Order: sequence, then structure tokens, then C-alpha cells
Amino acid sequence: MNYYGNAITRLIEELAKLPGVGGRSAQRMAFHILHLPEERANALASAIVTARQNSRQCAKCCNLTDDEHCFVCGNPRRDAKTIMVVEDPRDMAAYEKTKEYRGVYHVLHGAISPMNGIGPAELRIKELLTRIQDDDPAEIILATNPNVEGEATAMYLAKLLKPLGVKITRIAHGVPMGGDLEYVDEVTLFRALEGRLEM
Repeated sequence: MNYYGNAITRLIEELAKLPGVGGRSAQRMAFHILHLPEERANALASAIVTARQNSRQCAKCCNLTDDEHCFVCGNPRRDAKTIMVVEDPRDMAAYEKTKEYRGVYHVLHGAISPMNGIGPAELRIKELLTRIQDDDPAEIILATNPNVEGEATAMYLAKLLKPLGVKITRIAHGVPMGGDLEYVDEVTLFRALEGRLEM
């Protein structure tokens, strides 16, 4: 029902299309935007348009950037012989926040999911193969998510890359800090046991 007029209703409908945003949240956001000073509302609209128009994939790793190469690939101090394969640019950002990883990344932009019609051809696997041939890395770290799609993607990549003679590793999965074992699922407990370290 159109309670607020066409323009506001359309704004609410568009906001409600965002992931994780329901009707009430969209309505709250719309009214917040309407109460912003005009310059802030214009800055928000401009930021959305600029990000949409200027974002592209890094020519090397497929991360999102507004230059030819992202900040990681453009950094000569990074270890180009170690490539961490992640599903999404947000996964790469999560690893960067640890400030511990010194290698480079490759972003697949998804995971194999036959239920959703996503196969290997829809991912940036071809670009990864080209990169391995060009850069001759020493190790590929498969850092896909610990779910069915992430595991399927990691297994597919491992089988595909193993014949190339490059070392293939998988990130460890285990019990989160502060977690109680009784609440952890069986697969996570098994992975934690499998990835145990000597003390």
C-alpha cells in the first residue's frame, strides 16, 4: 500500500531489495535519509553512483578496486609466491584485518553451488589457472568458507590444481575462541581434531 506517496514508497521498496533488509528496516532507513541535511543525502547518492560506476576487478587477483591493480597486488613487498584463494572480497578484507598474512589473494566471486546454478565456469577459476602459469607460485591456500559450497569449491580446486605441481593447502577449521564444545557441530569438532597442533 502506498502510504507515503510514490517517491518515498519507491525508496522503501528499493532499500528493501538489499540483502538482510526487511520492510521495517527499509522504512527506517528511508525516513533517516529523508531527514538528512540535503548535502549529506546528496553525498550518499553520489557515493553509491560513483562506487557503482568506478568499481572493477583487479587485473591480477579479481578483487574489487578502482585502479588496474588492487592495493595488495600493487604492493611489491607482498609475497607473490603464496596465493590465498577466497570466495569474496569481504573474505580478503577479513584476512587483511589480521595483519598476519603477507601473501597475495585470488578472489573467486562465489562458490560452486549447483542448487543456485553456479558452476566452475561462473567463478574466476580460469583467471587463477592463468595466474598460476604466469607467476609459478610455491603455495595455493584454499580459504573458501567452511560450508557445503565452500568445501565443494575447495575439493574441486584441489583436484584441478594438484597436477600443476604446486603445493595446495586448506585453512584449518575448528572451535571458535570463547565457544563451548557442547554447542559446536560435529563437522567443526572433527575439523578441529584433524587440524590439531603439537604443544
